[in-house]
Amino acid sequence: MTLGTEWATDWVRASAAVIAENRVELITLDREIGDGDHGENMDRGFSAVLAKLDGLADDAIPADVLKLVATTLISTVGGASGPLFGTAYLKAAGAVAGRAELDGASVAAILRAARDGIVLRGKAEAGDKTMIDAWNPAVEAADAAHANGASELEILEAAATAAAEGAASTEPLIARKGRASYLGERAIGHRDPGAQSTLLLLRAAADSARNAASE
Repeated sequence: MTLGTEWATDWVRASAAVIAENRVELITLDREIGDGDHGENMDRGFSAVLAKLDGLADDAIPADVLKLVATTLISTVGGASGPLFGTAYLKAAGAVAGRAELDGASVAAILRAARDGIVLRGKAEAGDKTMIDAWNPAVEAADAAHANGASELEILEAAATAAAEGAASTEPLIARKGRASYLGERAIGHRDPGAQSTLLLLRAAADSARNAASE
């Protein structure tokens, strides 16, 4: 099985739905250690992407979908989330430019490029209590699954599972980046909202692949 434009657009729709569903939770997480606007910003961004999705050309390929997400998030999402996630999707689009169908290597490349884009833009490292703590294990799991001959769905499932563990791992950490870093030990016990939204987006990617496989 390979994944194409239908999977990419389904991923966008699933992402918009899960972000909307968890908007209040993301707001609460961010209110505890940040500005409190992460959930609202992400919901506004993906709602804007959703509104533009039907305007894609009939011959659009996955990279076109990812680029649409990137440019829309960058232009509509405030705070750090817009530039970070926007860069992630932009780099992901570049990783699969020109490909109408995505195999396991392409799926792993999307995740790796997205993570690298966030690192490039935000300069965060593992253990800083940021979304990178979810992205790093997700990419490592995806690469390992691909190396073991896993299917596209299995690669995305591995990434989503690892992202969940990574998001949970931010709770005992002291933040070293962003607004949360000003809290010192008071940030301990709180989950990073960017890591949580990363988990939600990667779970949406896996769920969309599972739906594609069942059709």
